[in-house]
Amino acid sequence: MISQLAISGYRSLRDIRLPLGALTIITGANGTGKSSIYRALHLLADVAQGRLVNSLAKEGGLHSTLWAGPERISHDMRTGRTPIQGTVRSSRVSLRLGFAGDDLGYAIDLGLPSPGSAFGLDPEIKVEAMWNGGLLGRSNLFAERRGKMVRLRRISTGEWRTGLEDLRPFDSMVTHSSDREDGLEMLLMRERMRNWRFYDSLRTDMDAPARRPHILTYTPALANDGSDLMAAITTIRIMGDAQAFEEAIGDAFPGSWVGSGEDGSVTMQQRGLLRPLRASELSDGTLRYIMLCAALLAPSKPEILILNEPESSLHPSLLDPLARLLTKASESCRIVVVSHSERLVAALADNRATRTFRLEKDCGETRVHSDDDCHFRWTWPAR
Repeated sequence: MISQLAISGYRSLRDIRLPLGALTIITGANGTGKSSIYRALHLLADVAQGRLVNSLAKEGGLHSTLWAGPERISHDMRTGRTPIQGTVRSSRVSLRLGFAGDDLGYAIDLGLPSPGSAFGLDPEIKVEAMWNGGLLGRSNLFAERRGKMVRLRRISTGEWRTGLEDLRPFDSMVTHSSDREDGLEMLLMRERMRNWRFYDSLRTDMDAPARRPHILTYTPALANDGSDLMAAITTIRIMGDAQAFEEAIGDAFPGSWVGSGEDGSVTMQQRGLLRPLRASELSDGTLRYIMLCAALLAPSKPEILILNEPESSLHPSLLDPLARLLTKASESCRIVVVSHSERLVAALADNRATRTFRLEKDCGETRVHSDDDCHFRWTWPAR
C-alpha cells in the first residue's frame, strides 16, 4: 500500500510530503494547492500510461507547471522585512514526483529540454528510480534511469546490467524497460500505477453520460465519467458487496431502491411513488450520490482511489451518509479525498484511520498543517 507522497517544484507545491492513511482528507481555502496535489497524483499515474509529457503539455508545458517563486524563501521574506525576490540559482530547475510504501518506491525528476530543442515547452525526464522499502538508498535501489540509460539490478546475482542505452527523454523506464527477467518488480509497479482510480468529472447535467441508456455488461469498476453506472451497480449486486450498496442508498434515501430501466439506464423507486423515477428525472445530487456509491463499492479494488470534491451537488443532509460510505470503502483500499466541505471533514474526523491535512498559502507556497505527525524521511534520486 502507498503510504508516502512527495512533490517538489510543482506549481505552489515547492516541497511537500504527505503520509497517507487508509482515508486521507486534503482541505483548505481556494487556491491553497488542493487541486495541485490531485493533479500531481494524476501525473504519477500518467507515467505508467505513457502520458506524462502530454499531460504536462495540456497544463501549458513545463514552464507553466514549475514553482514560480524564488528558489529559497528566507525568514525575512516570510515576515515581510525584505521583499520577495529571486537570486542566482544554485540548483537545477526540477519538477519531482514520488511515492513509496512498505514494499516499493518510485521517483521521477523532470527538467528543462536540451538547448535548441524543437519542443521547448516539453520537459525531459532526467532521472528515475525504483527501490524496495520506504526510503531510497544504494542497497535497495533496483532500477535507475539517468538520461538515456537505464540499468537494472540482476535478481540472480545483485549485479547491475544495462537495460537500455537510448531511452528517449519523453519516455519513462516504467513503460519501456519492464521485462520478466530482471524488471519483474518494475512490471508489477507499472500495473499497480495503472490501477490507480480518479474521479473528478462525474457529470450530473441533463446530458450527463450517467443519464443515458447503456448496455448491461460486466463492469468491475465505474468509468471515470459514470457512463456505465447501471452496469457497475449490477456487477456490485452480483459479484460485490450488494448489502453495503443497498445500505448506502438506504442511509441517504430511506425507503428508496435503485433499479434498472429496460434500456439499461438507472431508475430509482421512492417511497410513496407509483412508478420509479427515470435517470432524466433524478436530481443532480441524487445521481451523484448513486455514482459515488458505485465508484466506492466496486468489486475491483484499486490500490488507491482519489476523489476530487465529491460533495459537489450534494445537499448537506447527504454529507453524513457520504462520510459513512467513505469510511466503509477505506477498509479495502486507500482513499484520498480533496474537499472544500467543512461538514464532510468534520464527519470523517472521528474515524481513527483518517488523516486530515489543511493547506494554507505562505508567500505563494503551499504549507501543510495536520494534527498528526506528518514528518517522514525522504530522499530524492540525485541527477
